[in-house]
Amino acid sequence: MLYLIPTPIGNLQDITLRALDTLRTVDFILCEDTRTSQKLLNHFQIHKPLSPYHQHNEHQIIERLLQQLQEGKKIALITDAGTPGISDPSFLLIRACIAHKIPFENLPGATAFVPALLNSGLPAHEFTFIGFLPLKKGRHTELSRLATITQTMLFYESPLRLLRTLTDFIKYFGAERQASVSREMTKMFEETQRGSLVNLESYFSKKVVRGEIVIVVEGLKSGSSNELLHEPTN
Repeated sequence: MLYLIPTPIGNLQDITLRALDTLRTVDFILCEDTRTSQKLLNHFQIHKPLSPYHQHNEHQIIERLLQQLQEGKKIALITDAGTPGISDPSFLLIRACIAHKIPFENLPGATAFVPALLNSGLPAHEFTFIGFLPLKKGRHTELSRLATITQTMLFYESPLRLLRTLTDFIKYFGAERQASVSREMTKMFEETQRGSLVNLESYFSKKVVRGEIVIVVEGLKSGSSNELLHEPTN
């Protein structure tokens, strides 16, 4: 049996009782970074072997994992924070389990974009989750497509790329498109800033930004046109 277990995005108390019980019963735990996951397990006094599972090794170890699952091993998959499969590896392993009729369970739990969406004050009845944008190849194509989306859009971003992404959003979506930027979700210095894209760019250009970031952007309003402020470049 494979268990996909969400882990807290900041506050460790956000882990569920079911997640803790499951982590205590598995044979070993797959994780992105053993150092990060060990801190979580130590906090809850869980002593299980950890094995790296990330985008750089998932293709190489999937056959071995399938063999262990077929032999009856109980394996948990966690990420550094949030729900496995949401902008983190798990798709290949889930697809392989389905193909080989190996049972798996997805436990409910923490993910960053849901509280960020609600904090934004933007429409939440329809939304499009994008995750991380392409860094180079395909970025222009993706942003051009998203410029016509009418649903609220959700993005993940790193602090080092926040300003670049806000600048690109201004170019493709327009300076006055409403948005919010949430960072350090559930932590001591949690912050959400709301306003036009141009105002958000001005605000974050004047401060050092830390922590993982969720950007929520208003969709294109019905009947309006989207005029680019600058000629986009990749």
